[in-house]
Amino acid sequence: MNDKATYKEIFKKSLNISDDKLSDGLKYNEIEEWDSIGHMSLMSALEEEYKISFETDDIIDFSSFKKGIEILKKYKIEIR
Repeated sequence: MNDKATYKEIFKKSLNISDDKLSDGLKYNEIEEWDSIGHMSLMSALEEEYKISFETDDIIDFSSFKKGIEILKKYKIEIR
């Protein structure tokens, strides 16, 4: 199931945030929870959920909620 609800849940659990902090416009370092440690937790959770392994450049480029959807397309994961 590659729906947006699953993607959002991964963000919320990995960053330990509530719905009010999560938006489609969320960007890295915009909230305290999405720091470098939160970022690696998020990357790990996404890799585990979607059974992929991010390239280093993609981990670095994963700078926002929207950018993440774009990057996942490269791994044949469509978030709708």
